[in-house]
Amino acid sequence: MKSSPTLQISGDSGGGQLLRSSLSLALITGQTFRMTNIRGKRPKPGLMRQHLTCVKAAAEVCGASVDGAELGSVELVFSPGKIMGGDYSFAIGSGGSTTLVLQTLLPALLHANGASKVRIEGGTHNPMAPPFEFIEQCYLPVIQRMGVQATASLERHGFMQAGGGVITAKIDPIKKWKKLKLIERGEAVETFGRVLHAHLHRDIAEREISVASQILEWPVNQIELRYANDSSGPGNTILLGARFANVCEISSGIAQMGKSAESVATGAAKGLRSYLASPAPVGAHLADQLLLPMALAGGGVFHTLSITDHSRTNMALIEQFLPVKFTVEELEPGVKQLRCN
Repeated sequence: MKSSPTLQISGDSGGGQLLRSSLSLALITGQTFRMTNIRGKRPKPGLMRQHLTCVKAAAEVCGASVDGAELGSVELVFSPGKIMGGDYSFAIGSGGSTTLVLQTLLPALLHANGASKVRIEGGTHNPMAPPFEFIEQCYLPVIQRMGVQATASLERHGFMQAGGGVITAKIDPIKKWKKLKLIERGEAVETFGRVLHAHLHRDIAEREISVASQILEWPVNQIELRYANDSSGPGNTILLGARFANVCEISSGIAQMGKSAESVATGAAKGLRSYLASPAPVGAHLADQLLLPMALAGGGVFHTLSITDHSRTNMALIEQFLPVKFTVEELEPGVKQLRCN
């Protein structure tokens, strides 16, 4: 059998997402790729610990041959083998995002020869990454309706910089993908809020709760304060959510050095407020994460608030690996229809 030529991918139009999607797609399709200018748009280009963990984890689950898998590398050649189910454990070695490593492996392990258990150690609540609760309550329920049998658990909280958090997942091979159709939210079920708080002054959490409840016009006691003192380092996350019959959205804010409690809470609250002001079921972050499952199912449609640059580069990449085409149509101001054929 003639092997297909190596797919050439430039990473200069995006960040880690391009790399993670390329790894997932290479595993599933068996396609070798060469990526240059990895994370070319970022202030510090090249592979950081979390990206390197994604590469090494992807290589381990399929016995891939890899060239360029080292910290700071801006070029990578990845040649996949056969995806194997099994028990896997990966440690990022920093506060890098565990959820992004899981999202790299999950689509591939659905196509493995048997069930898998995965344990990932690092950060569970990070800036620029979905918090664990988003994976558990927003992402997984949608793809479970598409035929996926996978669950995830939070074993221990981990924040930047210390890490030390642990998530685990159980993934069964998929029998048959069902096409996604998500164009309505369905009945409103609840709105909810939580601040996860570890090894920091209580005043920070209280200020966040006060600001967020004012912006959303919620009673203060609707946002619970939960201590995450199992984490090895200090950290704080505010999670604000709305659950409907067909979908759940969580808008989050992560405490960082030099960022006030008020600004962390304001960003999260305004994010949820703008979601609630639109009838579209799929938030911008979830839209990005549903592109790959939708393509693997061979089609589908959803309505979303907006299409990010992240999503556009991801769509273009998926079209390089799979025989699908994405189209975007504006239905009304603030509602876009994204279709995959």
